[in-house]
Amino acid sequence: MPNLNRVMLMGNLTRDPELRFTPSNRAVCQIGMAINHRWKDQNSGEQKEEVTFIDAEAWGRTAEVINQYLRKGRPIYIEGRLKLDQWQDKEGNPRSKLKVVIEIFQFIDSKGGGGEGEYEGGGGGNQSRPQGQSQPQRPAQQPRYNNPPAQQQPPAQEPFQPVDEDSIPF
Repeated sequence: MPNLNRVMLMGNLTRDPELRFTPSNRAVCQIGMAINHRWKDQNSGEQKEEVTFIDAEAWGRTAEVINQYLRKGRPIYIEGRLKLDQWQDKEGNPRSKLKVVIEIFQFIDSKGGGGEGEYEGGGGGNQSRPQGQSQPQRPAQQPRYNNPPAQQQPPAQEPFQPVDEDSIPF
Protein backbone atom coordinates (compact mmCIF):
# COMPACT_ATOMS: atom_id res chain seq x y z
CA MET A 1 0.00 0.00 0.00
CA PRO A 2 1.47 3.40 -0.93
CA ASN A 3 2.36 5.94 1.76
CA LEU A 4 2.79 9.69 1.60
CA ASN A 5 4.24 11.90 4.32
CA ARG A 6 4.75 15.38 2.85
CA VAL A 7 4.43 18.81 4.48
CA MET A 8 4.68 22.27 2.87
CA LEU A 9 4.66 25.27 5.21
CA MET A 10 5.42 28.98 5.02
CA GLY A 11 5.71 31.17 8.09
CA ASN A 12 8.04 33.18 10.31
CA LEU A 13 10.71 31.93 12.69
CA THR A 14 9.68 32.23 16.35
CA ARG A 15 13.28 32.06 17.60
CA ASP A 16 16.84 32.05 16.30
CA PRO A 17 17.91 28.69 14.80
CA GLU A 18 19.76 26.38 17.22
CA LEU A 19 22.67 24.58 15.54
CA ARG A 20 24.23 21.52 17.17
CA PHE A 21 26.32 18.60 16.02
CA THR A 22 25.92 14.86 16.52
CA PRO A 23 28.85 12.82 17.91
CA SER A 24 29.67 11.96 14.28
CA ASN A 25 29.94 15.72 13.54
CA ARG A 26 26.70 15.94 11.52
CA ALA A 27 24.93 19.31 11.81
CA VAL A 28 21.34 19.48 13.08
CA CYS A 29 19.38 22.71 13.39
CA GLN A 30 16.16 23.18 15.38
CA ILE A 31 13.73 25.97 14.41
CA GLY A 32 10.29 27.09 15.50
CA MET A 33 7.78 28.55 13.05
CA ALA A 34 4.54 30.50 13.41
CA ILE A 35 1.97 30.14 10.64
CA ASN A 36 -0.90 32.63 10.63
CA HIS A 37 -4.40 31.90 9.34
CA ARG A 38 -6.70 34.89 8.83
CA TRP A 39 -10.38 34.83 7.97
CA LYS A 40 -13.52 36.91 8.21
CA ASP A 41 -16.16 35.69 10.68
CA GLN A 42 -19.40 35.16 8.73
CA ASN A 43 -21.63 36.08 11.67
CA SER A 44 -19.94 39.24 12.94
CA GLY A 45 -17.97 40.27 9.84
CA GLU A 46 -14.95 40.63 12.13
CA GLN A 47 -11.43 39.69 11.00
CA LYS A 48 -10.12 36.70 12.97
CA GLU A 49 -6.64 35.25 13.23
CA GLU A 50 -5.28 31.92 14.40
CA VAL A 51 -1.59 31.15 14.87
CA THR A 52 -0.16 27.63 14.64
CA PHE A 53 3.29 26.96 16.09
CA ILE A 54 5.41 24.25 14.47
CA ASP A 55 8.81 22.84 15.44
CA ALA A 56 11.13 21.66 12.67
CA GLU A 57 14.64 20.28 12.27
CA ALA A 58 17.12 20.30 9.41
CA TRP A 59 20.21 18.16 8.94
CA GLY A 60 23.61 18.49 7.25
CA ARG A 61 24.37 21.46 5.01
CA THR A 62 20.70 22.51 5.06
CA ALA A 63 21.00 22.98 8.83
CA GLU A 64 24.16 25.06 8.46
CA VAL A 65 22.66 27.37 5.81
CA ILE A 66 19.49 27.95 7.85
CA ASN A 67 21.60 28.77 10.91
CA GLN A 68 23.86 31.09 8.91
CA TYR A 69 21.20 33.20 7.14
CA LEU A 70 17.99 33.14 9.18
CA ARG A 71 17.02 34.76 12.49
CA LYS A 72 13.90 35.19 14.60
CA GLY A 73 11.04 36.86 12.70
CA ARG A 74 12.32 35.99 9.22
CA PRO A 75 9.96 34.24 6.78
CA ILE A 76 10.80 30.78 5.41
CA TYR A 77 9.18 28.18 3.18
CA ILE A 78 9.87 24.54 4.06
CA GLU A 79 9.04 21.14 2.62
CA GLY A 80 9.61 17.95 4.50
CA ARG A 81 8.03 15.07 6.38
CA LEU A 82 6.33 14.66 9.73
CA LYS A 83 8.20 12.83 12.48
CA LEU A 84 6.88 11.79 15.90
CA ASP A 85 9.43 11.94 18.73
CA GLN A 86 8.53 9.92 21.83
CA TRP A 87 10.25 9.82 25.23
CA GLN A 88 9.62 9.60 28.96
CA ASP A 89 9.85 12.68 31.17
CA LYS A 90 11.63 12.79 34.55
CA GLU A 91 8.55 11.41 36.30
CA GLY A 92 8.36 8.47 33.84
CA ASN A 93 5.32 9.80 31.98
CA PRO A 94 5.19 9.14 28.23
CA ARG A 95 5.64 12.30 26.15
CA SER A 96 5.52 12.89 22.41
CA LYS A 97 6.02 15.74 19.97
CA LEU A 98 5.25 16.00 16.28
CA LYS A 99 7.80 17.93 14.21
CA VAL A 100 8.75 18.50 10.58
CA VAL A 101 12.04 17.17 9.21
CA ILE A 102 13.07 19.77 6.61
CA GLU A 103 14.15 18.31 3.28
CA ILE A 104 13.88 21.49 1.15
CA PHE A 105 13.59 25.13 2.18
CA GLN A 106 13.49 28.46 0.43
CA PHE A 107 14.29 31.99 1.58
CA ILE A 108 11.25 34.24 1.24
CA ASP A 109 13.02 37.62 1.44
CA SER A 110 16.59 38.79 1.01
CA LYS A 111 17.17 40.87 4.16
CA GLY A 112 20.60 40.36 5.69
CA GLY A 113 22.17 38.95 2.54
CA GLY A 114 20.08 35.78 2.52
CA GLY A 115 18.86 36.14 -1.07
CA GLU A 116 16.32 33.78 -2.52
CA GLY A 117 17.51 30.25 -3.04
CA GLU A 118 16.29 26.71 -2.66
CA TYR A 119 18.17 24.09 -0.71
CA GLU A 120 17.83 20.35 -0.53
CA GLY A 121 19.19 18.10 2.14
CA GLY A 122 18.55 14.77 3.75
CA GLY A 123 16.86 14.22 7.06
CA GLY A 124 17.66 11.59 9.59
CA GLY A 125 19.17 10.73 12.89
CA ASN A 126 18.04 12.16 16.19
CA GLN A 127 21.14 12.63 18.29
CA SER A 128 22.48 16.05 19.21
CA ARG A 129 25.56 17.26 21.01
CA PRO A 130 24.85 18.95 24.37
CA GLN A 131 25.00 22.72 24.48
CA GLY A 132 28.40 23.93 25.55
CA GLN A 133 30.11 23.98 22.20
CA SER A 134 30.44 27.72 21.64
CA GLN A 135 31.64 27.73 18.02
CA PRO A 136 30.37 24.68 16.11
CA GLN A 137 32.89 23.25 13.69
CA ARG A 138 31.65 22.48 10.22
CA PRO A 139 31.91 18.84 9.12
CA ALA A 140 34.67 18.08 6.63
CA GLN A 141 32.29 16.93 3.91
CA GLN A 142 31.18 18.45 0.64
CA PRO A 143 28.06 20.63 0.91
CA ARG A 144 24.89 19.25 -0.67
CA TYR A 145 22.65 22.04 -1.92
CA ASN A 146 21.51 23.61 -5.17
CA ASN A 147 23.11 27.07 -5.03
CA PRO A 148 24.31 29.22 -2.15
CA PRO A 149 22.51 32.59 -1.86
CA ALA A 150 25.38 34.59 -3.36
CA GLN A 151 25.43 32.36 -6.47
CA GLN A 152 21.68 32.07 -7.09
CA GLN A 153 20.92 33.18 -10.65
CA PRO A 154 17.47 33.87 -12.10
CA PRO A 155 16.42 31.43 -14.83
CA ALA A 156 17.12 32.50 -18.39
CA GLN A 157 13.99 33.74 -20.14
CA GLU A 158 13.14 33.47 -23.78
CA PRO A 159 12.18 36.73 -25.55
CA PHE A 160 8.42 37.25 -25.92
CA GLN A 161 7.04 35.71 -29.10
CA PRO A 162 3.51 36.75 -30.16
CA VAL A 163 1.22 33.79 -30.91
CA ASP A 164 -0.95 33.64 -34.00
CA GLU A 165 -4.49 32.72 -32.88
CA ASP A 166 -4.93 30.49 -35.95
CA SER A 167 -2.05 28.25 -34.77
CA ILE A 168 -3.76 27.34 -31.46
CA PRO A 169 -5.21 23.80 -31.83
CA PHE A 170 -8.41 24.39 -29.81
